Amino acid sequence: MYFVWELDNFCKVYYNRSMEISEILRKCDHTLLDRCATENDIEALIDDGIKYKVATVCIPPCYVRFAKDYSAGRIPICTVVGFPNGYNNTTVKAFEAKTAISDGADEIDAVINVGMVKAAKYMDILYEIRRLREICGKRILKIIIETCLLTDDEKKIMCKIVSEGKADFIKTSTGFAAGGATREDIALLKANVSLGVGVKAAGGIKTLKDAEDLILLGADRLGTSRIVNAVKQAEEGKK
Repeated sequence: MYFVWELDNFCKVYYNRSMEISEILRKCDHTLLDRCATENDIEALIDDGIKYKVATVCIPPCYVRFAKDYSAGRIPICTVVGFPNGYNNTTVKAFEAKTAISDGADEIDAVINVGMVKAAKYMDILYEIRRLREICGKRILKIIIETCLLTDDEKKIMCKIVSEGKADFIKTSTGFAAGGATREDIALLKANVSLGVGVKAAGGIKTLKDAEDLILLGADRLGTSRIVNAVKQAEEGKK
């Protein structure tokens, strides 16, 4: 409880003004990973992403080529690998990443095999991250560790492995497990990754206040389907 109070106090005292909405939006991967998503939905997502100047749109792999053509370079395209369970073998994940990049993906969010963490097969996880790093080249690679399934010690170990694997970001969650990003996890990840490795919060980010708190605690990116809609609602409220 003391740690939670400390986080609350940090958000209230350290930062005594509201962030500009544009600052929050610039850190958002505007996300649509619903299994019922259609091309029309992807078009609408891209249109909103461009309008609100988000970091990327994050979409299912099957729509990457379509999105790349539709967006015509106006916004970066992010997609997922090994999603959402992460237990595809490394060869399959490598093929997914290669295909996504061939289709035009600018950023890859890949899910680790949580069972390997539980079995302490750390070198296997490191090998997989390094393989994906090689495939991605200069494109941004984010590694999803599914924090709600890990102990704090396991999260710290994954911070070290993701850092050693030269990924660009460690990411909390898929949004398809029992929990998403928490303030405590963002603070923990930020404190334990190497310098230059970003932290992406994802899952359950519902409000602009949620987004602001996570950024203040160290999140460099936010994976969210709701923040653009929250901004739209705020705009409507001013009319």
